[in-house]
Amino acid sequence: MKKYLQYLQKIEDAIMILAFIIMVLTSFAQVVNRNFVHAGVSWFEELARYCMVYMALLGAEAGLRDGTQLSIVAFTNKFKGIAKQCILIIAKLITVVFSAIILVTSFELVMNQVNNGQMTPGLGIPMCVPYFALPFAFSIIVAVQGFSLIVMIIDLFKPRKEGEV
Repeated sequence: MKKYLQYLQKIEDAIMILAFIIMVLTSFAQVVNRNFVHAGVSWFEELARYCMVYMALLGAEAGLRDGTQLSIVAFTNKFKGIAKQCILIIAKLITVVFSAIILVTSFELVMNQVNNGQMTPGLGIPMCVPYFALPFAFSIIVAVQGFSLIVMIIDLFKPRKEGEV
């Protein structure tokens, strides 16, 4: 299971790096085009925006995975030992449930876009491609956070040595 999650993380990181590179290059090309070339290239901004959406959603998952996102540590730091672990488990459970709800809803949104056949104005690609960022990111969030929740629950019930908190 850990190897599967590490594989997902590598794919996720590669997509974020690629999206960042594309976003920077298209934003730069858009500025050069606007100020010097004056050619009518309308898809630069659109591609940069879609790359930013993918990066933001995958970055949110990376933040959840690494624990670098904002959290209410003032509340959790008031507790110690098992009480703190239980609160963290409840918080993780809420994250998994919320993410699963968004995942199901986002699949419905993507299927709606597939059925409508709407195309992006600048790139001319199906709108389901940019909308796919939601189910893609939230499926990774559910998988990684669900696995993390299972590990936390196992750790909660692990026998402890004396003096260990």
